[in-house]
Amino acid sequence: MINLLSSLSKTVHTSIAIAIILFLGLFYQNGGFSFDALFWSWVARYTHVLVGIMWIGLLWYFNFVQIPNMGKIPDEQKPAIGKVIAPAALFYFRWAAAFTVISGLILAGLNGYLHDAMTLSIGSGVPKHTAIGIGMWLGLIMAFNVWFVIWPNQKRALGIVDADPELKAKSAKIAMLFSRTNTLLSIPMLLTMVIAQNLY
Repeated sequence: MINLLSSLSKTVHTSIAIAIILFLGLFYQNGGFSFDALFWSWVARYTHVLVGIMWIGLLWYFNFVQIPNMGKIPDEQKPAIGKVIAPAALFYFRWAAAFTVISGLILAGLNGYLHDAMTLSIGSGVPKHTAIGIGMWLGLIMAFNVWFVIWPNQKRALGIVDADPELKAKSAKIAMLFSRTNTLLSIPMLLTMVIAQNLY
């Protein structure tokens, strides 16, 4: 067991294997499954939740853990965060954002409410679609911030691309402010996504 848990790769592969066994067992109890729209909708929803947890989890890690504690780290230790930890976290952060949006749009399309949700159900007046649509728009704004504001500024702030000290400092502040913006939007976004499941 220690050998398994000492390796992230083995841990993740084992977790996936357990999930597949549970999936097969639960669907078998339910009379089996076929590769129909319902199955692909389930796959899209599971993917959406899985990558969404990684995205928001990393967003909250940056805002609740890394940013508030950077001032407490001795200067000689800060390069380890900036050169190793932050770039790795930002890789998963931005790709989790992209896959959350893509899987969410696929899910909405498969379930037939993509257009109604994107137009906030104006005209049809379906509360569920209005709620999920608000969440989708908030998610799109957040993903835009990740890819087109936070990531380009973080690249300068962390020295991944060359920038003079003044631009580095300015970029770090912009990245932080937009990360905080995403944190501000994340709680309402999650509310609309969850509450939509209880609306009609």
